[in-house]
Amino acid sequence: MTLHADAVARLDAWTAPTPEQARLRDRYLAHLRAHPDACQRACRPDHLTASTLVLSPAGGHVLLTLHAKAQQWFQLGGHCEEGDATLAAAALREATEESGLVDLELDPVPVQLSEHAVPFCGAPTAPGDRQVHHLDVRFLAVVRADADAVVSEESLDVRWWPSDALPDPQPDMVELVDLARARLLA
Repeated sequence: MTLHADAVARLDAWTAPTPEQARLRDRYLAHLRAHPDACQRACRPDHLTASTLVLSPAGGHVLLTLHAKAQQWFQLGGHCEEGDATLAAAALREATEESGLVDLELDPVPVQLSEHAVPFCGAPTAPGDRQVHHLDVRFLAVVRADADAVVSEESLDVRWWPSDALPDPQPDMVELVDLARARLLA
């Protein structure tokens, strides 16, 4: 199975937690069906990405990275690569690369979808084109509470934060943390 086929199968089978998430799932699936290269960075103006929200075992803390280009705190993640067999594998690879943590237990079922413009991911390629959008598929991973993360070259900082005291708590990130904690504690 290719990464593209995995993305279609995973999202087709995914039960969205909210009506807005169901709308995004349908949007992602339409994009995948229209673009065989939808999981590749070169697909413009939209392409799928994969990320991971890392929680402590009890869900009380979340590991975030201060993204060097965006200058904001995010979950770990990024572009899919040629060697990624699944979206979950891409998310786990990105989380490991960006945190240095090797003992992550990844839940292979997506937690949340997030579409967002990414101004630093390349300019529009033709007049009238809009900015690149990441169609991010977000997963959950759990790690030991005493695990030490390291800062990668893509980050300015990597730090554990209380789940209820996020830095710059954007609604999308708050929803991601809430959904992930609910799944972990279920």
